[in-house]
Amino acid sequence: MTVRERLLQGLPVDERRIDVGGVSTVVLEGGDGAPLVLLHGGIECGGVYWAPVIPALAEQHRLVVPDVPGLGQSDPVARLDQATFDRWLEALLELTCDRPPMVIAHSLVGTLAARFAATHGEQLQRLVLYGVPGIGPYRMPIGLQLMAVRFALHPSEANMERFERWAFADLDSVRRRDPDWMRAFTTYTRSRARVPHVKRTMRYLVTTCTKQVRDQIDVPTMLLWGARDRFVPLALAEEASSRLGWPLQVLDNAGHVPHIERPGAFLEEVTRTPR
Repeated sequence: MTVRERLLQGLPVDERRIDVGGVSTVVLEGGDGAPLVLLHGGIECGGVYWAPVIPALAEQHRLVVPDVPGLGQSDPVARLDQATFDRWLEALLELTCDRPPMVIAHSLVGTLAARFAATHGEQLQRLVLYGVPGIGPYRMPIGLQLMAVRFALHPSEANMERFERWAFADLDSVRRRDPDWMRAFTTYTRSRARVPHVKRTMRYLVTTCTKQVRDQIDVPTMLLWGARDRFVPLALAEEASSRLGWPLQVLDNAGHVPHIERPGAFLEEVTRTPR
């Protein structure tokens, strides 16, 4: 069994590789109900990091969980700019969703998803932006910049540890809860971080997806944030919520990835009936 298979073991989804707008894309699909697309953030492992919340979400939704081009197991593109992302996501929705879906978009890829929503709003039913830097005037913390550079140059176990301690509010607690899955997650992420096209995709996302989205978004949008997010501080979300009128749900005692750190609280918020 590969490390990726260990991450997905027992999940109620099927994995397939499909042509999405000319890009060979790996997608996890499963469940029944209204369509829900989970877009991972700028992370080398791709969509498998949604595994802790997939079983519960599949009870209520038809799930579509892709690896974005150039990350996970999906093939790369020459450059994952906005036009390329828009063509890819539009094709993905056409192939996998029988109606406009709800989309949950995390971190750096959430910036691309927000810009997509501004120009393709009719193709989305609802948008949840989750730890997304592009919702406001974001400046990456210096400590995070240094760690990102160190990990990109040398994705060692020690550098991965430093990254994870920034990403989680309480990494040790997460590891105690599910040590085997966390070990597989760390191993798989590090293995993908060594792949040249993954490195290139990550560099491009960090450069472009930290810039503020200024286009108007008419799709019903909610912000979801970890109270102790050190990657994209809560203050950015609070300012955007006030300025744009988007509801903000805050998950206590969680960092940048509450769907791994506090999956129960994450699920409670994303399955809540919109107010």
